[in-house]
Amino acid sequence: MGAKELIIYRNSTQIVSEIVTLVQNSGQAGIQVTPLCQKANLAHSRLRNFLTTLTGSGLINKITYDGKNTFVVTEKGKLFLEEYNRFHEFAESFGLEI
Repeated sequence: MGAKELIIYRNSTQIVSEIVTLVQNSGQAGIQVTPLCQKANLAHSRLRNFLTTLTGSGLINKITYDGKNTFVVTEKGKLFLEEYNRFHEFAESFGLEI
């Protein structure tokens, strides 16, 4: 028998937080879809669904330049991350995983 791999599933909120964090960490230049797919470890179609939701809610902005889409974080997105991280730490202090 081979070694068992530990598979960790992320819920939608965790994925949203990770995407917004990756976009924020890309700085003012933003990040394009392909590198975001790779860093977030998501299929292109699944990432597209999240990006539609995140741009629709104003957490990130899509900038189209030279036919390529680049994503940058908004102030609302930064606030979301601050509050998400605060709540995550609060939940962990009670031994809860969100």
